[in-house]
Amino acid sequence: MGRLQGKVALITGAGGGMGKADALLFAKEGAKVAISDIQEDKIQQVVAEIKQNGGEAIGFRQDVSQEEEWVHIVGETVKQFGKIDILVNNAGISGATPLLDMTVEEWNRIMNINLTGTFLGQKHVIPHMIQNGGGSIINISSIAGLTGGSGAGAYTASKGAVRLLTKATAIDYAKFNIRANSIHPGYIATPMTVDLMADEKMKQWFQAQTPLPRLGAPEDIAAGALFLASDESSYITGIELPIDGGYSAQ
Repeated sequence: MGRLQGKVALITGAGGGMGKADALLFAKEGAKVAISDIQEDKIQQVVAEIKQNGGEAIGFRQDVSQEEEWVHIVGETVKQFGKIDILVNNAGISGATPLLDMTVEEWNRIMNINLTGTFLGQKHVIPHMIQNGGGSIINISSIAGLTGGSGAGAYTASKGAVRLLTKATAIDYAKFNIRANSIHPGYIATPMTVDLMADEKMKQWFQAQTPLPRLGAPEDIAAGALFLASDESSYITGIELPIDGGYSAQ
């Protein structure tokens, strides 16, 4: 029996990278998964892959910054699967514009997707978790949300806010048996970082910053998410879990 047998998971940003790895692993471990992404073609490919491997999945195109889309997706997930036990707020974007060069529009876009999207997911899923007797929320932050970062003020601010929103959620909803934890990936090889990693010197620089001398893989993040989603972590809430090859230990 899988570690998530009988559970229903909603995962955003699952068209590729870490979100896709989460979806594939959760389905393999017995969860029914509802997955979303801004790129509908990619999300349908992931749904097809899960079904080919014997899992159950439904997929949606979603802009996580739009509340009405959350209402629709949460409603459809509960309608088709009956409940939501696990929420993984994975959807996010990066941004490396220095603050003095950043427009308000660029600032707001990063905040709306990375932070407001996480807030909206919690807002619309938590009532169903309360009704269901509990659940696990996993918010994907970043090592930038722990340590700060040069030249990426808006991104760093959004991920730091996700970290503390997670802690506030953990405290407020523990009485309903709802757990909330954040994961803080380090340098992970994903579609979002592919352009950076294509530069061999840049790739070597990232590796040099990490005590474990390799880039992380999406599957590394999925393994941590699986633990936090499962009943094995039933007494863990409000933590930040760095999966960063030791970067944040320095």
